[in-house]
Amino acid sequence: MKNSVALFALVSIVAGFAFSRASGQSSVPTVTDRDRAEIQELVSHYARALSSCAAEEYAELFAPVTGSFASSVRGEIIGRDKLIALVQSEPHCITTPPGRPAGSGPTVVVTASAEGVTGIADLGNAGRYEDVYVKTPRGWRFKTRNVITRQEQAANFTAKDFIALKQLAGNEQGKFDDVYRETPVGRRLRSAGLVIVVTAEGATGRAYLRNDGGHYDDVYVRSSSGGWRFKSRTYVAGDTVGTQASAGR
Repeated sequence: MKNSVALFALVSIVAGFAFSRASGQSSVPTVTDRDRAEIQELVSHYARALSSCAAEEYAELFAPVTGSFASSVRGEIIGRDKLIALVQSEPHCITTPPGRPAGSGPTVVVTASAEGVTGIADLGNAGRYEDVYVKTPRGWRFKTRNVITRQEQAANFTAKDFIALKQLAGNEQGKFDDVYRETPVGRRLRSAGLVIVVTAEGATGRAYLRNDGGHYDDVYVRSSSGGWRFKSRTYVAGDTVGTQASAGR
């Protein structure tokens, strides 16, 4: 009898899960007051580490291996080594002495939904951060952090638009190359392959190619369905050294 009851309970659980999947329902994560406080501290810690040019400390605030920072001018910076290089290339980190006064960081509004745990941190005239968080054995970390400028907000751009444009541009196979520039303290990272600029008509992109030093000049427009498509893509030949040098100006 007990075995029959247990079997019925298991079947009910499996059936309920299958129904949830079939009906498109997903579970919403529970976020406690403590979680919110820890996420706020993560955001404040980010501001302190970036201001003090603590590159390794900054990189530790992101999910291991796949954690990423993205902005239109920097591209998508993924992984510990690239995140360290990002901080080391910040304008206030290539001065003597490096660093700038540290602030407390913006207040973040945390939301839990079927998409996960996300946050919006307002930066005033500078725009805002759009975050996705993940809880690791070492606490809450950034899964992704995207900067959206005021200009981009005014054009109704969100992090999802930049994600869609990156997918459209086609860097899934790692065919785009990082761009570097010469600074007073040596060669530093400028951007991660694809730089996107918002325009009145949509957006433009420049994608640097890893194999031959050339690049694509793209023009993107929104489709009638709200997605993105190419208006044009132009290949420009060039050598790696020349392309990277010009990109740093």
